[in-house]
Amino acid sequence: MKARVHISLKNGVLDPQGKAISNSLHGLGFESVLDVRQGKTIELDLTDMNKETAETEIDKMCQQLLANTVIENYSIELID
Repeated sequence: MKARVHISLKNGVLDPQGKAISNSLHGLGFESVLDVRQGKTIELDLTDMNKETAETEIDKMCQQLLANTVIENYSIELID
């Protein structure tokens, strides 16, 4: 089983990387961009298990290591 964890900053948290990307896009002439929020995606290869067990295990991984839950949100996508 494969899984993707999408991690992004919570609303209200400053995003200096997103601001730098936004400024660079504007510098290249892409004035239609209003704002950029930068995040990350982590792909996991897992042993075979049922979806409920996988979601529970990945949630624990996010809580303990993958995401800083004080300033980041995350979502889990399971891929068969």
